[in-house]
Amino acid sequence: MSITTLCRNSLVFLLVAPGALSAASPPEIKPPAEPLATLRPEHPRLMLPASALQALKARAAEDKTLARYVQQVLAQAEKLLAAPALTYDKQGPRLLHVSRECLRRTYALALAYRWTGETRFAEAARGNLVTVCNFKDWNDSHFLDVAEMSHAVAIGYDWLNDWLDAGTKELLVAKLIEYGLQEGIEEYEAWTGWPDSEHNWNQVCNSGLIIGALAIAETRPDYAERILPLACKSLPHALVTYAPDGAWPEGPSYWEYATNYTAHGLGALNTALGTDFGLSKFPGMAETGLFPVYATGATGLFLNFADSGERNKRDTAACMFWLAKTYNNSTISDLEHAALEQHEATPQHVMWYLPPSGKEPALDLDRLFRGPVPVAVFRSAWDDPNALFVGVKGGYNQVNHGHLDLGNFELDALGVRWARDLGSDDYNLPGYFAKMPGGKRWQYYRMRSASHNVPLMNGHDQRVLAEATVADFKRGKSPSVTIDLSGAYPGAKKVTRRISLVDKRTAVLCQDIFRLEQPAEIVWGMTTDAEIALNGQEAVLTQDGKRMTVTLVRPKGSEWSVESAEQPAPEKPNTGVSRLTARINAAAGQQSFLVRFSW
Repeated sequence: MSITTLCRNSLVFLLVAPGALSAASPPEIKPPAEPLATLRPEHPRLMLPASALQALKARAAEDKTLARYVQQVLAQAEKLLAAPALTYDKQGPRLLHVSRECLRRTYALALAYRWTGETRFAEAARGNLVTVCNFKDWNDSHFLDVAEMSHAVAIGYDWLNDWLDAGTKELLVAKLIEYGLQEGIEEYEAWTGWPDSEHNWNQVCNSGLIIGALAIAETRPDYAERILPLACKSLPHALVTYAPDGAWPEGPSYWEYATNYTAHGLGALNTALGTDFGLSKFPGMAETGLFPVYATGATGLFLNFADSGERNKRDTAACMFWLAKTYNNSTISDLEHAALEQHEATPQHVMWYLPPSGKEPALDLDRLFRGPVPVAVFRSAWDDPNALFVGVKGGYNQVNHGHLDLGNFELDALGVRWARDLGSDDYNLPGYFAKMPGGKRWQYYRMRSASHNVPLMNGHDQRVLAEATVADFKRGKSPSVTIDLSGAYPGAKKVTRRISLVDKRTAVLCQDIFRLEQPAEIVWGMTTDAEIALNGQEAVLTQDGKRMTVTLVRPKGSEWSVESAEQPAPEKPNTGVSRLTARINAAAGQQSFLVRFSW
């Protein structure tokens, strides 16, 4: 059994480091026999009890940063007073955008009411909650929709409890049970899909149900007593994947979704019960706040893998404050404060607020995250928007939201992303998530190896069941990472990719070595938005008024060519995107590509 397969199928997590094999033991989670024994009797009990709110109000009188965040949230709530009514409007199979909008409105309006005492905010929040509780359902066929709507209704019920009339409370409790908690119990009883999964659905669905059950626990304890032990059994399947050092296999975009919900679910447990039953103790969770920061290039763009949105930039993530507070790490909250200089705060930023420490975050230039999908990142500087950044990934192609992209890299320099990933396509495309061999997913261009910055052999994509591990990682003057890609290419004895920074971090080398059992056609390819001018083994890329030279050092005699990455509907068109390629017919034995990036 492979290491990544073992990680996915058990709570024993083995980690691979260059030259060593070690084990990390996750905590043992025992479902509570009497989960409500320590229940906070009064409302609000979820995330922001009255005492915590009063402390924030007192701090805001002196803390200008917090006061600014509060004013931003109050301005958001003011705009929401005139927002149109929510409607039951599915997009494809999903009602998720409606659930999320209800959640966004509920947090902003309910916090505005609690902060100011102005009932117009409570009235608006109540209107949204009554509307969704009069829907025909919350779309249980796509359970994320149920989980997020349960979260929204639970927060509204809890935070507005002192103001809501008896009839509204009765409606909210009834629909939270009928459309949310009861549907959740049926999912647990089946124990297929998200309850035993290792990806974002696990945290979102469990946390939505935890929050919903705790909100009404004093009137309907039977649901909390049933759901909390089941959630404690389910959540470790996902939380174990943060080990050993905080990377998230679904990429930095889905890191935010998964970790945000982890923070809400565990935060609700702690404020309502005074404990999260040890769920916050999993290896890697204390460090995971650093992952999205390291996985962001100098351009502000994410290292884009696993269905990240196209050219997705790091925004803000309020769970960074929760992580900083939970694990006593001000570096994480300071990094979020820096992000908030360019973005508005959310209600959760106020809810989990930590003041800036005043210290300069100390971050390495080079970092290897060693999780089920290992990620290596390198840069020349942190405080220079024109700095060099390179990120490269390994892992396994069956990871949730994964593409056939083992060894894929992206490169920033001079304020431009030169080597890019196209990102996700339309989730409503037929069979988009059909991932096993022969699945429709692998017919879509953006999922295929042919669209990524990886080699192709004999015109074939990488193996759908392939895995790739980190064979070597070095920091220092010439940092590098070597990824073993052998399992991705049938017919090759050994395939490795080595990415290194050279010449005092002013140039990048990409070396791919194939040891072939028989002759094969090999194509080296890279996706770029740049205009490309060719001159034999040299390609000059121009973008945003900047120039990058890409030199095909080896094999000698080979030349660059350019292909279009554009695709017909219904797939995304990739308008203006090109592929820089080099094609060789290699004899059996060893063949290598060596490509140099300089500027």
